[in-house]
Amino acid sequence: MKVAFFSTKSYDRQYFDQYNSQGFELTYYKVRLEEETAEFAKGYDAICTFVNDRLGADVLEKLAGYGIKVIALRCAGFNNVDLEKAKELGITLVRVPAYSPHAVAEHAVALILTLNRKTHKAYNRVRDNNFSLERLTGFDLNGKTVGVVGTGKIGAIFAQIMRGFGCKIVAYDVYQNPELLEQGVEYMEMQDLLTQSDIVSLHCPLLPSTYHIINKETIKMMKRGAMLINTSRGPLVNTKQVIKGLKSGHIGALGIDVYEMEEKLFFRDLSEKIVTDDVIARLLSFPNVLITSHQAFFTDEALTQIAKTTLKNLEDYNEGRELTNEVSF
Repeated sequence: MKVAFFSTKSYDRQYFDQYNSQGFELTYYKVRLEEETAEFAKGYDAICTFVNDRLGADVLEKLAGYGIKVIALRCAGFNNVDLEKAKELGITLVRVPAYSPHAVAEHAVALILTLNRKTHKAYNRVRDNNFSLERLTGFDLNGKTVGVVGTGKIGAIFAQIMRGFGCKIVAYDVYQNPELLEQGVEYMEMQDLLTQSDIVSLHCPLLPSTYHIINKETIKMMKRGAMLINTSRGPLVNTKQVIKGLKSGHIGALGIDVYEMEEKLFFRDLSEKIVTDDVIARLLSFPNVLITSHQAFFTDEALTQIAKTTLKNLEDYNEGRELTNEVSF
């Protein structure tokens, strides 16, 4: 099987080559998949894509015209795919539903600790021989209320970690997690969670019902000075409204690993270029905002699981076996 990879980096090549025991012919392209680059798929049996590749109707039609019958998503989310068009064209989609929930949950905790104790600022100060503690005051996590929005695998692990700090955990989800209920986690309506929480962490998928779940109205419900964390999907947050919340002081701190307009920024080195996105430029101007570029998943364990699962998905398709990780239409 010949597979074309899009949006690839050096680490993709490293891990996929290491675990390619099936002997697939893998070709790595740095370009992002979109209408203009879809022609790179000519001559291949399958393609492999990542979170910011575009798989809209126009791209899928081109891929089908090139004979592509299966698309392997080396990620969990598939909100960048036109599912109806894929179904119409008879294209099979497979994904990696879980690769390291611990990695993402732990990164969310890292954002909280860094924002709270300002270790990034202290590090830079000390390197400049500035040993002052002025304006580095944080707060004890012990005893604080943490609101977890979405209690699937990642949200549940995050909740358990924060319980270890002595935090009170409250949660919101359409489906309540029995294990968290046994541990004493209290489920409540979103409004009540926002009103009570000192820290709000988002771990829900991007769906029509969760798009801009953090918006002008829900920000008003938040406890004044609360910290907001998002390691899930960028469009869960209305960024312009969050900026207003930061300016007013209603949001005390913001930590994000995802951004709703990230596809033109993240996974690229733009250090020698002018970033024309005024929204993220404004975010970067706040001293109480911490942004990482979609690296929450980025651990050895996660990259290993992504490679192994993606290659197994392609092998199962190639051998006509049941596809346990097929995206349901």
